[in-house]
Amino acid sequence: MDVDLSINRPRRDIANVIARCILPLVMTHSEILKNIRRIEITTSRIVNEYFSGQYHSAFKGRGMEFDEVRQYIPGDDVRDMDWNVTARYAVPHVKRFREERELTVMLLVDVSPSTVFGSTNKLTSHLAAEVGAVLAFSAMKNNDKVGLALFSDEVEEYLPPKKGRNHVLAILRTAVYHTPRGRGTDLAKALSYISRIQKKRAVIFLLSDFHAPLPEREIDMTNRTHDLVAVRLSDPRECSLPAVGILECADAETGKIARIDTFDRRARERYERACTERSEARTLFFRRHAVDTVTLSTGTDYAPLLARFFRRRGSLHR
Repeated sequence: MDVDLSINRPRRDIANVIARCILPLVMTHSEILKNIRRIEITTSRIVNEYFSGQYHSAFKGRGMEFDEVRQYIPGDDVRDMDWNVTARYAVPHVKRFREERELTVMLLVDVSPSTVFGSTNKLTSHLAAEVGAVLAFSAMKNNDKVGLALFSDEVEEYLPPKKGRNHVLAILRTAVYHTPRGRGTDLAKALSYISRIQKKRAVIFLLSDFHAPLPEREIDMTNRTHDLVAVRLSDPRECSLPAVGILECADAETGKIARIDTFDRRARERYERACTERSEARTLFFRRHAVDTVTLSTGTDYAPLLARFFRRRGSLHR
């Protein structure tokens, strides 16, 4: 169950959580621009510090494009022979190709109610926006197109892939200040939507807490056509409860209430065991479907973990 533990926090903590949630609604236009600029500076620094050159090697382009025709050199693959040029000059020539580097990157971001959760000074929805900004600025630095789709139980916003700083800033504004409408999570609908409108191969970053059921068919179909990367957004309290007495927990999407006696060691162990089992099931699912995954938490610095993921992918593609 996706729980919102904030209802049992001290009154001051509850006020802080509410303030973080409604902040985008009460900011003036100048404050919004200032906040966007702050996020841009922070994420740009992270891109320069951690991802210089790593993003480029981690994701392949769409294929091979023609580069030049040159004279045959012993050892060249005869399958690359250009017979028309060879016949014209009576000297063997071969076609040379290079990897087509330009990518299309799609950020598919879960904005369902379960992402409005956080036991630290950051909600998982805020983590999603920051990570999305890092990925978008990485794509911009590599001169790639980047687009955005926000979803809950429906696709709520869509920005088609484009290049340039202004477009990345538009993506950032949309991700940070969007007000979700849906009350649930439908991963299948989101993946089907992207597969329908994105005909050319793309790198699709699916950012979600993955509390909803994983749609096997849609994930498999999306990963066959595109390069699907699952970015799991988590929080320390998802798998570990503090011993603070009776907690009344509410499912963020269904409203279902559950009470847990956190002084009961066996209850805490059952809670942690259930979380571990869900995590292991997700890992096995994505491994079975050959989907690369990275888990990021609101409780730790995500930049080194994301950089390590990029390095690992880059080494596999060499």
